[in-house]
Amino acid sequence: MADAEPLRRELSSLDATAVVIGAIVGVGIFFTPSRVAALAGTRQLALLAWGIGGLIALLGALTFAELGALVPRAGGQYELLRDAYGAATGFVYVVCNATATQAGATGVIALVCVDNLAVAIHGAILGPWLTLGCAIGLVLGVALANAAGVRWGARIQNLTVVVKLATLLAVAAVALLAAPEELEAFATAHSPARLHPVAGIAAALVPTLFTFGGWQQVLWMGGEVKRPERNLPISIIAGVSVVVGVYMLVNWAYLALLGHDGVAGSETLAADAIAVVFAGTGRRAIAVAVAVSAFGVLNAQLLTGPRLLFALARDGRLWPVLGRVHASRGTPVPAIAVLALAAIVLLVVAGADGVDRLLTGVVLVDGVFFALTGLASLVLARRFPHAERPVRMPGFPVVPLLFGVAELGVIVGAWLDPEVRGAAAIGAAWIAGALVLYLVRFRRQLTPRTPGPSPCAKSPGDDTLSP
Repeated sequence: MADAEPLRRELSSLDATAVVIGAIVGVGIFFTPSRVAALAGTRQLALLAWGIGGLIALLGALTFAELGALVPRAGGQYELLRDAYGAATGFVYVVCNATATQAGATGVIALVCVDNLAVAIHGAILGPWLTLGCAIGLVLGVALANAAGVRWGARIQNLTVVVKLATLLAVAAVALLAAPEELEAFATAHSPARLHPVAGIAAALVPTLFTFGGWQQVLWMGGEVKRPERNLPISIIAGVSVVVGVYMLVNWAYLALLGHDGVAGSETLAADAIAVVFAGTGRRAIAVAVAVSAFGVLNAQLLTGPRLLFALARDGRLWPVLGRVHASRGTPVPAIAVLALAAIVLLVVAGADGVDRLLTGVVLVDGVFFALTGLASLVLARRFPHAERPVRMPGFPVVPLLFGVAELGVIVGAWLDPEVRGAAAIGAAWIAGALVLYLVRFRRQLTPRTPGPSPCAKSPGDDTLSP
């Protein structure tokens, strides 16, 4: 290990784009459209909700593309929150993200991957202890692969992204090739409760935008992307654009294969859609696809998440060992180990149900930081008007303002859901705990920084954050 060893810029624009797509396309697209259809009330409104969600995602892509070029270093999102709102905000974000959001997602996604592999191979889910053991082994294996070198993690990401997109396009192809009369025969008679159209779309946007989320993770990899001022914006815009197009296509396919009521009433949406044409092998094929997609998301968590811990440690606000980079591998091995260990501890202590409840509450909290990051470009432009901005996206400041307002609207919409509101108490407690930890360790640093030369500015010859 070596404290001053910089992260290596080994990721191309294609690799970074795969990180964006892989972080967004998880297992949600195989299930979430059912909830969206039920809330929207009609086929047309369901597609409209996905279209509006895609538009908001593109606004976010433009906003984050400019921010990514502004802070092209490891853990860039942490730097943005720190410089825009103060050190406490950045600290709380990283601690909550690492100990709850990322660790919880890593654990749950590992369980989803194991369950679907078991269904694909044996036709049934394994026992709880065997499932837990396999999930822990999977987390350790992926962590070791990412510790071995950033190229290993990138290769896994690239491969799983290809499989994910191929699977979703295959679902669309099935819908295109199937006969309309055959599709109508499989539509169910489920009739969900109807909301007012405006209320239905507003409610449906919550699960829609949660399914679109994840492109911010490439900002955490800014220290390892070649020519980041150019490649980070390209990867974010290209990745989000691809996902929006594929999501719109696959949602049309679901509705074409099952009808609106069939989609709204399905508990195994992708499997039900494929079973319309391929009843025998379709379900196992989808189980394989979900397992691969979950594996890709698991890899994305352990590829990107440790860079936030690394950035916080290099900034002098976390244990110094987490800011170290392996001398020969060029990876933040201690940070990767801590995130993997946190996921395993959550799995063992809380169990699958407990971790899932934690994530339900933290999702709302994570949305707050998402909105804050989007609005950070406005705050930084005001506080540091003369700071160099390598990329200026069209529509500033309207685009980031619209994105921030949209995300705040999603937070309000989520809060109106009693299930999410109850679980949000867990997330609020997590934030309070992180803030108390900050007050204990860095009470004098709670006040915002005095405006001056932008702290986002890169130090000459430095590829990492300066401690």
